[in-house]
Amino acid sequence: MDEASARAAYAADSVRALFGRRLLGLPGTYLPHVVHPGPRRWAGPWHYWWLAHVIDGLVDEAQREQRWGRSDRAATATTLADRLLRSIRLRNLGRFTNHYYDDMGWLLLAAQRLNALLAEAGPHAGTRTRRLSLQAGRVLRPAVLRGHTAELGGGVFWNDHHDFKNAPATGPAAIFLARIGETTQARALLDWMDDHLRDPDTGLVIDGIRVAPDGTQTLVRDIYTYNQGTVLGGLVELAERGDHECAARAETLVAAVAAHCAAPAATGHADTGPRLLRTHGDGDGGLFTGILVRYLARAARSEALRGPARATAACLVSDTADAWWAGRRAAPVTTPRGMPPARVAIFSPDPAVPARDSQPDGIPVELSTQVQAWMTLEAAATLT
Repeated sequence: MDEASARAAYAADSVRALFGRRLLGLPGTYLPHVVHPGPRRWAGPWHYWWLAHVIDGLVDEAQREQRWGRSDRAATATTLADRLLRSIRLRNLGRFTNHYYDDMGWLLLAAQRLNALLAEAGPHAGTRTRRLSLQAGRVLRPAVLRGHTAELGGGVFWNDHHDFKNAPATGPAAIFLARIGETTQARALLDWMDDHLRDPDTGLVIDGIRVAPDGTQTLVRDIYTYNQGTVLGGLVELAERGDHECAARAETLVAAVAAHCAAPAATGHADTGPRLLRTHGDGDGGLFTGILVRYLARAARSEALRGPARATAACLVSDTADAWWAGRRAAPVTTPRGMPPARVAIFSPDPAVPARDSQPDGIPVELSTQVQAWMTLEAAATLT
């Protein structure tokens, strides 16, 4: 196993050791809690969309372990992904759906990837698991697309109040539609964001359009890294299906991300040294840059893009992963009686700030920020 893959494996094990648990202690369930240390109870904070990204991370892990021939570890990751998908439904009062189209879009993408992983393993592998992921897809697909209306010229609403159309809901829907071959619909969503949500000064994607009760429209100009990621992901999916305009737009977006979403590392040369992607703190923002990295790595691997754009995307992924790894701190976790304490990695919310400064002993650690670093290390492992 190469170094990048070993780092990703250590990050995956650390996230499980810090946050892993059963739902109410029930066998066959898996529902990570959202803070460490923290109360392990049903009534704790409920972050549906964070857990969708944990499923994505487990699929990444299973694919990485398969590449290295470690079938037992790949099977463990796949089983946990299945248990988590099942536990999300249980914790969500027996449903896969909620009131937020972006939340459901993230879970739809994760279930789709889990189903594809099982399909690659053959017709008899994980029959029950595949049945669950297919069921999630059948329920979530129409639920997400109900947010796609003709109002404001297209796009997907954020939630069922239908008062805010934004990139966080529209981007995942575009990726999903592109993956299943609905290229016309996917292209329409990407075109809508290009027409309505592209900042002319930077080339980046702004957040969305809010609609007041009287019909007044307000552009929400906040720029978040994850919105760049999902748009890039949709563009690359279509580029690989022969859409040359989307390929060119993807290359332009990679350049805009490099110019406006990254900064030189403090220890490097401003012009030639590593460039680290910026982050958005903790809470929900603690996942944003991990999502961007996932799709930057996808761009870096895509032969539909030209070499310079692929190289830029790869460097942003690798440099940011290296910084997160270098800035980690070790911490003990409780192990079964009679065994020595295990050491896990805790990562900073910001790759430019070491964890010893941002996450010192005594400060609770959030699931979102640790999954973000794990996602980044898994992405870097796909580039070696």
